[in-house]
Amino acid sequence: MPIATSELCRLAGHLAQEHGASALAYARREATCLEADGAVDRAEFWFALSVLLDDILAQRLDPGHAIAIH
Repeated sequence: MPIATSELCRLAGHLAQEHGASALAYARREATCLEADGAVDRAEFWFALSVLLDDILAQRLDPGHAIAIH
């Protein structure tokens, strides 16, 4: 099931607020493990989440504002 960009950003914001850099490390690990297991769709979800977490933690993205992903 697809997830809206706004929901993914909101999830990343919540995880960043609650868990900080640990959330980013977990997301990266999951993306790597799932890709190695051949679960490409799930790996892509975790990779996208890790990109958003990275931007939020580096303060390049404010999860409280709408974003557009092209």
